[in-house]
Formats: sequence, C-alpha cells, structure tokens
Amino acid sequence: MTETASELAQGGDKVLDEADINRVMELLPHRYPMLLIDRIKDMDGCESAIGIKNVTINDPYFQGHFPGHPVFPGVLIVEAMAQTAGALVINGTAGDAGKKIVYFMAIDKAKFRKPVEPGDQLELHVSKLQNRGPVWKFRGIAKVDGHVVAEADYAAMIRDAEDAG
Repeated sequence: MTETASELAQGGDKVLDEADINRVMELLPHRYPMLLIDRIKDMDGCESAIGIKNVTINDPYFQGHFPGHPVFPGVLIVEAMAQTAGALVINGTAGDAGKKIVYFMAIDKAKFRKPVEPGDQLELHVSKLQNRGPVWKFRGIAKVDGHVVAEADYAAMIRDAEDAG
C-alpha cells in the first residue's frame, strides 16, 4: 500500500481533510439556492467523505414541497450526495479548485426510505466505486440521526471549467 500525503509519517494514521462552507464554495461552482452542502468532513483523498446539509425551513423549496407538510425533495438529496462527491474529487486533485465542473451522467439504485424534514441534519456518506479518466462512480448513503433515509449509486464526469460550455 502506498502512503499518501494525508498519512502521518509515524504510525501511518490518516489525517482526514475537512471543508467548511468557504472551502466548499472554492471547490464547487454552485451557489444559493443550489449549493446544498454546508460542510464536508472525513475526506479521505478521492475515496470517501461525509457531507453535511443542515435542513432548515428557510430553504426555498419548502414553500411548494409541500405546504403544511414540508419535505426535503429526494432529488435534492441525490444532488447533495453528488456535490459532496464532486467536492471530494476536486479537493483530492491538487490545484484544481475552481477549475473543474462536475456533470451528472447516471443515477442508479436510488431509494428513498424516510422523509427528511426541516430541523434534520443530513449526513451524506459518499464512497468511490471506481474511476476511469474523467468518469467517476460513487455510492451515496444519506442518514439522519444514524438512520438511512436515502441511497443511490451515481456517475459523474469531471471536466475543466474552460472546456465546459
């Protein structure tokens, strides 16, 4: 096993990266209301991470989804998983922050198990399944209070921002 820059010289213990909201905005081109990640923790190179989304009644989609019974849209849970994975890949690729765009290619095996409501904190556990060139495949599992609320496999293409257009 090859040591990475994120491993300590003593004992081989990994140092896992974190990204606060400012770093997330450096890594991703998304902005309000489409930036769905508040923070990312436990980033292990390009392999895995946990994105955090604090779900609040002030989020704009609750006005229409659904009045009197606000539910965080399932497609936005999958989008938040993808944003977590995109930020992970860009963070793990030295010097590429602000220079890459991530495009969805496929969503498979999506399952929604329990509604997510205002006041919940989504933990978006993402792990790399494979990557070939610019195409990356991930598995995402969304949890609230340790309980799985959604899951999906998805693929994305990472492209240079100047080539996207």
